[in-house]
Amino acid sequence: MRPPAEPRRPPPLLLFLLTSQSASDYDDEHNEDYQAAVAKNYTFLEAVPPFERPYKDHKVCLQWGADYLWMLQANRIPQCPHESDGVQVLEFIYASSGEKTGIVKKFEQFENRELETVRQHQVDYPMFTVSIWLYLLHHCEKDLCGILYFIDSKEMYGTPAVFLNEEGYVHIQMHLMRGDDLAVKTSFSLPLKQWFRLDLSFKGGQIEVSSVGKNLKRHHHQSFTEDFYYDDTAGYFVLGGSGYVNGIEAFFGSVKYYRLNVLETEQISNPLHDKDTAEQIELYYERCMDIQEIVYEYRSIVRQGEKTHRSCDYENYYLELSHKYGEKSKCDAFMWGKELREKYHTLFKLLQEMNFSRPDVLGDGSDTVVEVGQRIFEKVMKGLSSANGLSNLGSSVPLLMDSSCCGYHKASYFLAVIFETGLGVSVDRVKGLLYSLVGAQGNERLSVMNLGYKHYQGINNYPLDLELSYAYYSNIAIKTSLDQHNIKGEQAFVETVRLMDDELLKAQTKENGDVFMWLKHEATRGNAAAQQRLAQMLFWGQQGVAKNPEAAIEWYAKGAIETEDPVLIYDYAIVLFKGQGVKKNIKLALELMKKAAAKGLPQAVNGLGWYYHNFKRDYRKAAKHWLIAEELGNPDASYNLGVLYLDGIYPGVPGRNQTVAARYFYKAAQGGHIEGTLRCSLYYITGNMEDFPRDPEKAVIWAKHIAEKNGYLGHVIRKALNAYLELSWHEALLHYVLAAETGIEVSQSNLAHICEERPDLARKYLATDCVWRYYNFSVSQVNAPSFAYLKMGDFYYYGYQNQSKDLELSMRMYAQAALEGDSQGFFNLALVIEEGNSIPSYILDHLEIDQALHSSNTSLLQELYYRCWNNSNQESISPCSLALLYFYVRVLWNNVLHSTLIYFMGTFLLSILVAFAVQSFQSLSAHPSPGRRSEPLSHDVPSSLGNDSEDAARPVQQDEPTLSNDLSQQESNPQNPLVTS
Repeated sequence: MRPPAEPRRPPPLLLFLLTSQSASDYDDEHNEDYQAAVAKNYTFLEAVPPFERPYKDHKVCLQWGADYLWMLQANRIPQCPHESDGVQVLEFIYASSGEKTGIVKKFEQFENRELETVRQHQVDYPMFTVSIWLYLLHHCEKDLCGILYFIDSKEMYGTPAVFLNEEGYVHIQMHLMRGDDLAVKTSFSLPLKQWFRLDLSFKGGQIEVSSVGKNLKRHHHQSFTEDFYYDDTAGYFVLGGSGYVNGIEAFFGSVKYYRLNVLETEQISNPLHDKDTAEQIELYYERCMDIQEIVYEYRSIVRQGEKTHRSCDYENYYLELSHKYGEKSKCDAFMWGKELREKYHTLFKLLQEMNFSRPDVLGDGSDTVVEVGQRIFEKVMKGLSSANGLSNLGSSVPLLMDSSCCGYHKASYFLAVIFETGLGVSVDRVKGLLYSLVGAQGNERLSVMNLGYKHYQGINNYPLDLELSYAYYSNIAIKTSLDQHNIKGEQAFVETVRLMDDELLKAQTKENGDVFMWLKHEATRGNAAAQQRLAQMLFWGQQGVAKNPEAAIEWYAKGAIETEDPVLIYDYAIVLFKGQGVKKNIKLALELMKKAAAKGLPQAVNGLGWYYHNFKRDYRKAAKHWLIAEELGNPDASYNLGVLYLDGIYPGVPGRNQTVAARYFYKAAQGGHIEGTLRCSLYYITGNMEDFPRDPEKAVIWAKHIAEKNGYLGHVIRKALNAYLELSWHEALLHYVLAAETGIEVSQSNLAHICEERPDLARKYLATDCVWRYYNFSVSQVNAPSFAYLKMGDFYYYGYQNQSKDLELSMRMYAQAALEGDSQGFFNLALVIEEGNSIPSYILDHLEIDQALHSSNTSLLQELYYRCWNNSNQESISPCSLALLYFYVRVLWNNVLHSTLIYFMGTFLLSILVAFAVQSFQSLSAHPSPGRRSEPLSHDVPSSLGNDSEDAARPVQQDEPTLSNDLSQQESNPQNPLVTS
């Protein structure tokens, strides 16, 4: 490192007086002349900084844009952007479940030229360091599990590739300059269930591996003479699992990557962030080890007693009946100490109540512990589903904790939601995060979606991290595709049923409901549409009907045989091919599929291609059928053609063609194909495909879209809706909270609606402001409904409880509702203008309103009222049509009042009136007063005439000022913009 340079002295100014003889030779001998000068002196000049020097004002006005740019740059000192080779890859804790999903990170070239030059020079002589915090739960179950690895642009492993093997040793693989790979295994294994830091550094052919933790420090050194190839911009890194390898079962802590430097362990700056949560994870698993040991030993003692009892011969019939129907075996004499029994008293009490003789509790080892956890959870849920179930929530928390520790992670997600929202307890965000992470690591689908949603939105103290969000969402998206092929389990079709939609609510039914019974009646009569709908409802569990695949297949078979309906024939062929709820029958399935295809059904043509691909391996026939089906618009066929290109088996095309495959996958995704959408989301997160530039946000949105179709999530939503229809408010609130926290928009808006309907219930059991929280969540979604925007617009306009008013945000919400096609949004914006407010220009641009054409408020109001009318029901009278008519009347009236014609007519009429008055006065002056003779005339007039005349005049006298007052009041104080149309 160079020492700092000394300050530069200012240049000297020399002054000297020469004789005439030496003046001509000054150019050649100026130094000697200076010494021989008659008079001489010098001084140092202080240079004025460039930006402090005076400048000439040319009195010329620059254009506004040029003047503004000059002011921006005038006092700016150019400098290189700060850039470091140290990158914080991960800060927040990541729960890795051991699945084929993980965090994808991609690094670009350095902007700094010097750093980029160094990086390029180190391609054949790598110098970098990686530091990873881990809390490892298990070693790899089979082969290798991914910790951190690089995948190049050809989808091959690069340098480095770090894995964990079955014994717990670290397997490190490098890609060599000559093209092949080299691997090494560490001399030490990684510890379980404690936080430690794994540091790896590469310097040429030297590899240093260190494991540092509490009372732990291990080191491994390995040298190679080979040259490694290392270019971290020619691909992407993965933390955890991917499509090529399972991830480790662990929690990732902070991950730091030094791209250009080799550091010793002591030099690495990578502290473990969020130490509170990290400590809670350690304490959780310590407690759970005790609980699992208690459950396992208790079950062993009871089972051993039963075996001993059964081994005895029954002496009489009474003893046999007593064993068969009497009280079940339990352990009354505890072998555990008093302190442990008091610590886990609820668990011991529940274990005594459980029947370990049941066939479903006959497993061994960890399976038994999970089954006990399930039994505990079911007991808690039975209490929470009662009429006043939420009142018992506080006492249920210890049991849920025990259930979670037994490995039943539905309980973990319940606890996460309870502590995060303050459902029946005080809000505890640390515990909420703990159980979210534990549930996600245990592969509980709702926990995984909860974390994916929170990181996608960056809410509830979760950092905004799109790569981390994608890791969670892609996990559930992959499971969604697999779950749909599994007819077992607590699954239901995810339906968008809003509690404000009375028509959809009326269409919900059950097996004994009117809708279902009518469909069954029509299906029995041979109505193909009714048979098809009935079979779908039973197969997928739709519209409130319980899932019953066996009954659904009976209707598929009946419809296929009796009605000759191509859709029913195709559906029955599919279940016969796959053996879903029925014995496989390939021969009959093929006949039915050909029959449906002959009727022109696109999915049946695709099904024939699937048959030739899977059963006959005839790719030429498969491609032929898929091309026909794709022309008919079948997205499955597009995906299948992509698979042929990806696997390199497309007839007549040598080798793999990933580019063409990706285009087919994209076309399938546009048609709603689940696997096609998954493929495209992967392309967007990796950026390894030329037609798919890296876009993490789009990757998250596509993966989220598929994850939200998961059947297990649909089951929770269905339970919430059924509870609402049955007026079971406690159960409805509980299940809608569970669904809403996963990021499902329809559940969020439905929950806010319930909290509006039952504010007493929400205030009593929820520590958070339910209405504000979930309408806010709703409008943050890409598929938010317009009424949610209107609600939030109202809240910002009025100021909701502790929330302050914000007119601009209110207008933004109304504008968004208007863009969704809701006439009320335009109506409210117009009324905001009527109150004397102006709409910001960016909102008008968003609404595509040309400000040049609508510069005045009158013109803008006309446009807004017209759009309001245009987006409403034009066949009937609506508030928008009345508002537009009233607007035109006001404009016409104002135009009339301000026209010259009205002044001319007024003057003319006034002149006639004056002339008539003068003439009448003159005639009265010419004749004497009628005196008394006129009085009898007035008395002879019936009194009712005078009263009738007066009464008849009153409405006229009142109508005009009332109308006038209404107009003026409407202009100065228009209708409130929050009135719904």
